[in-house]
Parts: sequence; structure tokens; C-alpha cells
Amino acid sequence: MRTTVALAATTAAVAAAAAAAVLARQRLREAKRWACAGAVLRDLEERCAAPAERLRQVADAMAAAMRAGLASDDSDSDSGSGSGSALKMLLTYVDSLPSGDEKGLFYALDLGGTNFRVLRIQLGGKEQRIIKQQSGGVSIPQDLMSRGSNELFDFIASALAKFVASEGEDFHLPEGMQRQLGFTFSFPVKQTSVASGTLINWTKGFAIDEMVGKDVVAELNKAIKRQGLDMKVTMLVNDTVGTLSAGRYVDNDVTAAVILGTGTNAAYIELDNVPTNLEIPHILSTLHMLMMHQDTTPDLNIVRIKLKEILGVFMFWPYS
Repeated sequence: MRTTVALAATTAAVAAAAAAAVLARQRLREAKRWACAGAVLRDLEERCAAPAERLRQVADAMAAAMRAGLASDDSDSDSGSGSGSALKMLLTYVDSLPSGDEKGLFYALDLGGTNFRVLRIQLGGKEQRIIKQQSGGVSIPQDLMSRGSNELFDFIASALAKFVASEGEDFHLPEGMQRQLGFTFSFPVKQTSVASGTLINWTKGFAIDEMVGKDVVAELNKAIKRQGLDMKVTMLVNDTVGTLSAGRYVDNDVTAAVILGTGTNAAYIELDNVPTNLEIPHILSTLHMLMMHQDTTPDLNIVRIKLKEILGVFMFWPYS
């Protein structure tokens, strides 16, 4: 009996020792795996680290690329990138941002992909700010993305007309005033004024070749007119400029906007954008001043031409 008990005790001890050994080996293997994982994580952390010095190098490199882009003469470049920098620095022609004093009814249309959105907003100035706003989204049929420009813009203008028709009594347009439309067009465009720009090329699945090189605002305005809608595009921007404007409306300290999406774009206020010719003393002669002073054309065409030729200053009348 004693032998049996002793044997059972010995067997149990051996089993416990074996189990402990297995558990120890498992823990050792787990410790090794965690050590390997820790080493990988530490290596990844080091590779992804962004110390202040490296961030300063990135910022300096980006600033240098921006200066090169601003210095490049891209007036003859279809891409707008210029030969001196791979970073596109595109002039927006927007010379002022919202102050909060704006009053009235305004419309916006955002075309940036296979869907577009329309918006109306009633602004009440500093006191009332945004009184009311409404928006809606519309999907563009696949076949319209590769047909003619008239078909595409007629579809957009038709949806816009239906949206305007649902305006309601809460929105007030002063009598005799034409509805103003801001147009956000997030495709490569060579902008020629605050309310005009020619399409460089389509992206995001669009393939309407006849539209390339045409003024997108002019095409939309013609489609709006075909709908019998009393409305005109008075501003052409891309999504970054729109974001910058919206930010400035709520915070006067906003000076830049960034879009992080399919692509990455940014817009900022260039504070030192003085045309070189303005630094030349007495560049405007008495004859030039006399010609501009006597300009009686409705859109001040002579003034416009002289300022462009002599000073490199562009004048546009988006509301004319």
C-alpha cells in the first residue's frame, strides 16, 4: 500500500514538473515573440519618427518648392506647374475673403466627381450670420461623363433649376437682383479670372474631349440660360479656396486651408504678391494716365489694357 502511494505521488510530481516545464517553454517562446515584436515596433517607431529637425527640413524643402513655383513663368504652361518647380502654384484671382458682413441670398454648386452638390444660403451680416441654408446632392449618370459638354452641363443646370424652384419663403432675393452662383470645380483648370477658367484635362472618370480648352464657367452659364434661369456664375474656385473662404467667414485669423482626399491640395493668402513693375518709379507716363482718365468704355477696357501691359495688373468685373 505504501509502495502504491509513493508511486502515485512520484508520478504526480513528475507530471507537475513536466507541465511546469512545458509552461515555462511556452512562456519563453512568447517572451521571444514579444521581444521580436518589440524590436519591430521600435524599428518602425524610429523610421516613422518626426523629430523637430526633420520637420524643419521638410518645411524648408516645401517652402523652397513653393518659392520656385511662384517664380516660374507658367503663363504659357497648360499644366500651370512652371518649369522651375514640380509644385503647382496656381493663381486664384481671389483678392478678398468673407468678412462676415455679407448679406443676401447666395447659391453654390460643387462639381468634384461623379456627384455634385447644390447649396443656397441666406446671410444676415454680423448680427445674424447664417440665417438659413439648404443643400442637395445629385449623381451624374455614367453615360454623361463621356458624351458632350452640352449634355453634361444641361443635366447640371436642370438639377440646379429644380433646386432653385424649391427656394421657399424663408429665402429672400432683393427685387431686381440676379441670383449669384459660386462654382467649385475640382478639376485641373487654368484660371483666367475670378469667374473664368479653361479646362486642362478631365480626371475622376470624365472623358469629354471637346470640353478641354473651353471655359467651364461659360459653358455652365450657357446651360443655365438654356434653362431660363435668372442666375449667373460670379465666382470660380476649387475646393481648397472654398474651404479657406468658409474658414475665414467664421474665424478672421484663418489664412490657409488643406484638403486631404484623393489628392492633397492647399490654399493660402499670399501677402507679398506685388507685381515687379509696380516697383519701377514713374513707369506710368502722363500719356498713359491721360488715356486711362478719358476711358469712357462701359467696362473700362482701356484702363484694363494699360494696367495689364504696363504694370502686369489684371482687372476683372465678375458682376458685369
